[in-house]
Amino acid sequence: MILIADCGSTKIDWCALDNGKLEKQVFTMGMNAVMLTEEEMRERIGAELMPELGSLAGHITAVFFYGAGCISEEVCSNVALAIKANIPSAETVEVYTDLLAAARALCGHEPGIACIMGTGSNSCLYDGQAIVQNVSPLGYVLGDEGSGAVLGKLFLGDVLKKQLPAEICARFLDEYDLDLLTIIRRVYKEPLANRFLASVTPFLSKNIDVPEIHALVYNAFRAFFRRNIHQYTQYQAHQVNFIGSIAYYFADVLREAAEAEGCHVGNIVKSPMKGLITFHS
Repeated sequence: MILIADCGSTKIDWCALDNGKLEKQVFTMGMNAVMLTEEEMRERIGAELMPELGSLAGHITAVFFYGAGCISEEVCSNVALAIKANIPSAETVEVYTDLLAAARALCGHEPGIACIMGTGSNSCLYDGQAIVQNVSPLGYVLGDEGSGAVLGKLFLGDVLKKQLPAEICARFLDEYDLDLLTIIRRVYKEPLANRFLASVTPFLSKNIDVPEIHALVYNAFRAFFRRNIHQYTQYQAHQVNFIGSIAYYFADVLREAAEAEGCHVGNIVKSPMKGLITFHS
């Protein structure tokens, strides 16, 4: 039996498979491996995952963990130790970045360009086995073009500077119970500003037919292709595939922007788990 984990900052999706058949799916609290010690991760896994797995845990022989923040040998080693301490039956524990999860889920064993577009954004050129090129996403202050955090940042700036129709601005502020001081506090003084910024994107999706909102999203997506995808070797020869809620809910605008930038969009899916199950099966 194998266990696959798709770990984000909000939640972890764990799937136990027996000969490719899903035996158990468990959701636990998310974590960023960079921010936690091995002991903290071990305690979380023990408290949240193990009671749900129950007797299945003793049959697990391999664990494949894909997570946000798994970007160095030290971090990956800490995650592996935390898992091994809870699942000693696992002879194999492999820890990878969430970007490799996207590549494997979207492309399988075929070459292509794989992207994450959710609260943040990232991308890579994948040769069917490994990531061979990656343009650094840089986070929502310096990069993360097209992400939920950047769409929220652009939109809130336009609302507060009155760059959008007055009716749209008023409706948004009323619907989200926000004003200038609250927005400033949430962005500059409170933690997890990126999540707050991304939290306004459902309003954009609901009002995508408003020309100004469509233009904001469209231009943000074009910036993603220009500043990231265009840097990959022979990018026009590859399909550009996406995982993440922003790509999924704004798929039509994403395809428009891709066409304008000479890119060919392939798969767009909300979550990598189905593709990871296929890959590991």
